[in-house]
Amino acid sequence: MFERFLEISVYAPQIRESLAFYESLGFVQAPVGEALKHPYAVVTDGRLFLGLHDQPMASPALTFVMPRLMHGVDQLEQMDIELEDMKLGNEVFNRVSFRDPSGQLVNVFEARTFSPPQFETAPATTCGYFTEFGLPVREQGPMRVFWEALGFVAWDEQLEPFARTAITSDHLNLALYRSRAFRQPVLTFEDPDMRERLTRLKERGFRLSDEMPDNLDESCNAILIAPEGTRLLLLQSDT
Repeated sequence: MFERFLEISVYAPQIRESLAFYESLGFVQAPVGEALKHPYAVVTDGRLFLGLHDQPMASPALTFVMPRLMHGVDQLEQMDIELEDMKLGNEVFNRVSFRDPSGQLVNVFEARTFSPPQFETAPATTCGYFTEFGLPVREQGPMRVFWEALGFVAWDEQLEPFARTAITSDHLNLALYRSRAFRQPVLTFEDPDMRERLTRLKERGFRLSDEMPDNLDESCNAILIAPEGTRLLLLQSDT
């Protein structure tokens, strides 16, 4: 339904500190436009686009692009989606917001707010390979129905390394995490050599958290918390 995924948007009150954090991990900046009036930066590893916003907002939020948004609003309302915030008109940057059944905020903009960099080789970050945006949920059924109506595809639940259900699309992978250890959404990165990556992070002074399921080995799995509070789940993968 959406033309493309734009970014995961987060509130970063100390935007320079957050920017320095992600750049120290190997992320690079993307050129931003002037559609948004508050201080704003975007960092990327070629797969993940993370928008850092120096303006109070529900965070993190999923932000998509839908051209001719004023007409697209009718489609959303026909799906019984209750719009939480709406700015539409000839003199404003058109955007709407709503929430999924778990309470996750979703933004829809009419146009891009930055230009994706053109990479010959994607940046190599210390975090590993970005795989999905993990959402802690208790009931999967309403979430599967909601996101499939928006064009995503839900897969069967996987039990290892913890209970999660992938909901995929061409532009963004979501996953429903049923472990009670996850209380906030996470950006999930995977790598078969995550133990070595965690060692390098510790040597560089990064503090790692064990806010994750007990069955995950702390020597090769961890959570890295950004200055603005975003959780990065670093997972050991089999391949």
